This record gives sequence, structure tokens and C-alpha cells, in this order.
Amino acid sequence: MVHRQVNQIPVRLWLSALVVLVSLLGVGIGGAKAQTADSSRIPPLQSVLYGAAYYHEYMPYERLDQDVALMQQAGLSVVRMGESTWSLWEPADGHFEYAWMDRVVAAMGKAGIKVIMGTPTYSIPTWLYRAHPEVLAQPLGGGKAFYGMRQNMDTDSPVYRFYAQRVIRNLVEHYRNNPTVIGWQIDNETSAYGASNHDVFVGFVNHLREKFGTTGNLNKAWFLNYWGEDVNAWEDLPTRDSAQSTGYKLEWSRWEQMRVTDFLAWQATLVREYRRPDQFVTTDFGGAMRHDVNEEAIAASLDVPAINVYHGTQDHFDGAQQALDEDFARSLRGTNFLVTETNAQSTDWTSSFQFPPYDGQLRADVYTHLANGANLVEYWHWASIAANQETYWKGVLSHDLEPNRAYAEVSRTAHELQKIGPHLVDLKISNPAAILWSRDSLNAIEFMPFTSGGPQWSPAHPAADYATLVRQLHKALYDLNVGVDFVFPETPDFSRYKLLVVPALYIADDALLNRIADYVKNGGHVVMTFKSGFANENSAVRWVRAPGPLREAAGFSYQEFSNIEQPLALKADPFHAGVDNKVSYWAEFLMPEHAQPRAWYDHPFFGRWPAITENHYGSGTLLYEGTYLSDTLQKYVLLDVLKEATLAGPDQQLPAAVRVRHGVNRLGKRLHYYFNYSSELKSFAYPYAAGKDLLTGSAITQSITLKPWDVAIVEEE
Repeated sequence: MVHRQVNQIPVRLWLSALVVLVSLLGVGIGGAKAQTADSSRIPPLQSVLYGAAYYHEYMPYERLDQDVALMQQAGLSVVRMGESTWSLWEPADGHFEYAWMDRVVAAMGKAGIKVIMGTPTYSIPTWLYRAHPEVLAQPLGGGKAFYGMRQNMDTDSPVYRFYAQRVIRNLVEHYRNNPTVIGWQIDNETSAYGASNHDVFVGFVNHLREKFGTTGNLNKAWFLNYWGEDVNAWEDLPTRDSAQSTGYKLEWSRWEQMRVTDFLAWQATLVREYRRPDQFVTTDFGGAMRHDVNEEAIAASLDVPAINVYHGTQDHFDGAQQALDEDFARSLRGTNFLVTETNAQSTDWTSSFQFPPYDGQLRADVYTHLANGANLVEYWHWASIAANQETYWKGVLSHDLEPNRAYAEVSRTAHELQKIGPHLVDLKISNPAAILWSRDSLNAIEFMPFTSGGPQWSPAHPAADYATLVRQLHKALYDLNVGVDFVFPETPDFSRYKLLVVPALYIADDALLNRIADYVKNGGHVVMTFKSGFANENSAVRWVRAPGPLREAAGFSYQEFSNIEQPLALKADPFHAGVDNKVSYWAEFLMPEHAQPRAWYDHPFFGRWPAITENHYGSGTLLYEGTYLSDTLQKYVLLDVLKEATLAGPDQQLPAAVRVRHGVNRLGKRLHYYFNYSSELKSFAYPYAAGKDLLTGSAITQSITLKPWDVAIVEEE
């Protein structure tokens, strides 16, 4: 058994002294200076990678040779391993073992299957918890922390960082020169875990000192004289637990994001210190647009971003969730990305959500990811687990561990990729439209929601919020076959896009609002929704007439707003939405100054104000929705704007269930991915240059016919 023993007694004595020092000083023990990623030495992939997460340690009996043979026969090219079992890497404090994994890596290498190794820092071993229970994340409100679930630690804790650094260093050194290991995944679906431990709070206070300089500046920014809560000495700052200040809540959410960014940057720097130079560094985001994870900032520390994408199956399989998450992942750095987890069979932590995919959906799913810019697709996971939390989150193999329907479809897809993968890898996507994503607005609207989920006047989980609005807008564009990127408040220039969609930009500084106005003035087209321009960067409502700095570009102002108790229709159905000609939840009483009303409420009181306006400003236009549109109405409003921006064309004439994605491959040829997300045969005109379907070899000139859940990938000649 290969192992390494570290002297334990001096370590624990040293740690005890360090914890006291860190608590007093309010500093962390990074151990390495964070670096921006330089990916120039990472070799480009020659083909798409296709595989699964593999945990031989979870198997109920010895079957490594059998699993590797099945993977090889299926045509898989990559596995992800190692991130879930710190307790096997280090079964006791300072005692490291590698033989259990070495044999798996060797078997994969012999079969020609590459390995992405994970740092096992997201689930601490029991011996670490027993020795240092203080590393568990203490939740807001003073609740007790318990061991048992993963991702339940304070990642700022110097004790946790010490042990995490040691296991990372040992693992990376051990596999540095192993040619089978091509990359490192740091941690797993990292977030802030709700930690409010003392060291987290001390760090927050230090952050406020640096940002605001004086408590006077803090009091002014957060309006803390409300209820007499002025902070006149930094040591008087109360904890976040019962804070009522919207500014405090927003800044704490930013601090949570900063903590995650720092932790992953620390890990990335540590891995780079010990890795082989051509091994890439990634982390797998647990879905997109998390409220406490700044994916944009984290991406700067990665050689390539990765994302875990789970989505609907059976009659809910339409590619929309994949497009949302992956348009976001691709936009983080404007590059290709990895899909490190996605549906194999069924998912969920119970057996109440078991919906295995229809025939053809697993295959179509792989090409869906690739059409969005993925260079790797991995299932979570290879084999279903016999017990514990994820018993019913099934892998490619079911609990009997035998080849099955899913395995057959994976095998078919893998063998196709062996032939055409070089034509699909590194797809370059250039989209005409972008959605401005604001995490600050997501969080601030969560603190002050504009809807409730229960009866009127009763608080409950919001029926609609910032996230549902973003999802609605993206889905409408996706259904219209319009490619979309995401841009961010920090994006310096929006001019590369013809259309900018701005959902509920509740939090924004004046500079961002002026940048949007300049974009319109210089010829851009903007679709903006209610609550935009309302509050400043400290979540304080602007003390000028709404929409503040956007007033001239928007062409209206307003002083009042109202919740809408029941859905309202718009007069005369101006966008031809039929029975879905309805708006809900919120209405701003827009007073046009030079904007043109496009729709009015059909109501004896609300009807005096327009629901939607459009303003020509400079060379561009700004369409403003002062209310929450139904899904269908939103789609038709966007289609109207697309026509005005000359972005509508043959893609918008495709059958309802057919989606198309475009890009240019590494060979410089245009690719058109066509998907039939339905159980019916679909035929339609093909409007682009002649080419061939890479999957069938058939010439494509004028039309395409797709079987249920089928895909065509047309490479232009």
C-alpha cells in the first residue's frame, strides 16, 4: 500500500496556536497567491471528450476490469474521479494512500481513457470533523452545525485550509507525471454553504473597512440611521443574522461570492504550483447563475470553465435548460467549456422523480451540449449507487450493473463521436443578442420581492422573481431560435450585439445605466423590463424620478407602481398573443415624455397608463415592459423587436419543436445543428449553403427531415 505519514502532534499544536492568531487578526492562510489563468500551455483537444464520473470505491464488489472493458467497448474517452472520497485518500490524519486509485488510473490508461482528477475537498472525513468540529459551517441565526451532509464547512477556516492544502498538494504531486491524468477539477459545485462563522464575520468587517473607509461612509450608504442603527465603531457592527438593512444584506451576499472566488482561486493556484504544465484546471459549477457564486470572477482562475447541467426528460426534454446554463458558461470567458455532469438515466434524491429519457434523448442531449459550445460531456455517473442519498440518481448502468438501453445509446453516440468529433470540437459561436445578467439584482429582489406565492397580502415563496424573468426571456429567444450570450454589469462594451435584453436591473450604478443609454444612442436595440434603474449599487432607491439615469433613453418617467392582484389583458391584443394576452404581478404607471406607447392595460384604473413603451433614442431603440408579461406575450414582443432589428429570418420559420444552433468549427466551416425535440416526424426547408449531414453522410441542399428526438449536423461545403 503506497502511503505517506505526516507527524501529527506538532501539526495539531501548531494549528491550535494558528487558530487563535487568525481569530485575532481576521486573516486566512491561503498559502499561495491567487493567479489569473494562463492556458497557453494547455494543448488543444483533438476531438470531443465523452465519458462519465467513475467511482470504483462505490462498487459493491470488485469489477474494475469489467467496467473498463464496458467503457472501452462503448467508446468512452474520459472519466472524472477522486473528488468525492477524501476519507480514502487520507483515512487518518496525515496518512495518505494512493494504491486504491493508482490501479484504476492504470487500467484507464491502458484502455486509452483519459482521467480528470478531482481535489476531494467538498466532503470532509470523519476524523477531521471529530478533531475539529469548529470547521463546520455555522448557519445564520445561530443554529447548530452537524456532520453528515457534504459541503457543510467554513472554507475560510484556517484549520480547514491547512488540511485541504495538504491533501491537494499530495494528490497533485502524486499524479503530476501520470500521462493519463489530463486535468484537475478543483472542489465540486462550490458555494458559500451559508457559513457565518466568527472568522467569516471578521473577514466581512475587514472587507467593509477597506471598501467604505469609515463607519460614517457606511452609515450613509446603508441608511443606518433608520431605527437608529448607526455604526460608530467597527467593533459595534452587528452580525448578519437579524439585519434589516437592504444594503447590509446585499453586501453580505457579495462577501459570500468573494469568499467562494477566493477559495477556488486559492485551490487553482495551489494545483498549478504542483501540476504538470499541460494539465488543465477547472471547477464544475453546480448549475448557472447561483446567488452566492460569482462565476464570472472565478472563471479568471480557470483554464477552462465547467458546468453541471441537469434538465427535463421525456416530454419535458426540449434543450432549453441546457441552452440557458451553457450560454451562461460559454459567456464567462467567451470560450468553450466542459459539461462535467449531466443526466444519464433518472435523477433526484428520492424515488419520486424517476423519468428516464425516451429513446433517442440521450444521444440528442450530447449533441445539444456540443451545439452550445461544450468540448466534453460526462454523465453523472457511470453506475447507479446501491444505497444512501443518491440511490435514485442513476448512472449509465442501473443497479444491476449490466449493459442496458442507456448503455446502448451511449455506445452509439460514442462511436459517432469517434468519427466526427474532430469536426465538432472547439465550435466558435457568434450570437447577435445578449442578456444582461445581474447577480446583485437577483439578490436584492429576493430581499424585497415583487410577488408572493400565497394569497394576496400573505408572504410566501415568490411566484415570480428575477430568476424566473431571466429564464422567461431566455426561453422566448431560444424558442425563436435566436442565439444568446450573457453579458455582465462589468462588461465594458455591449456594441458587438444588435440586441441587448435587460431583465429587472434593480441594482445598478449610474455608470452602468449610462453605458446602456449610450449603447442605444449608438444604434443598439434594448428590451428592458420593469424595476430597472430603481436602486443604486448599495440597494438604496434613487431619490430622483424613476427610471433615474435611464429617463432620457427610455423616454418616460413614473412615480407610482402597483402590484396586480389578478392577471390583466392588454387592450386590443397588440402583439397577437390570443388567450395569453395577459400581464401579471406588477405595474409601473409609466408617463411617456417622448416614448411611444405600444400597449395599454385593459382596466378602468390601470388603463390610463401604457404597459409597454418604445423610444427611439439616437440611432437605436429602447422597448420597456412596465409589467410582467405572460410567456407567450413575451415571445411575440421579442419577435416584434427582432424584426425591427433585422434579426428575424428563416430560423424563425421552423416548426415549433425544431431548434437550430449555429457555429464555425476548427476547420473554418459553418455548422448548423438541427434538433427535433418531439415524438413526431418533422420536415422543413434548409436555407443555408449546401453541405452534408455529418451523422449520416447525406447531402443537404434544400430540406431536412428529422425522426423523433433526432438531430442533423450540417457542415457547409
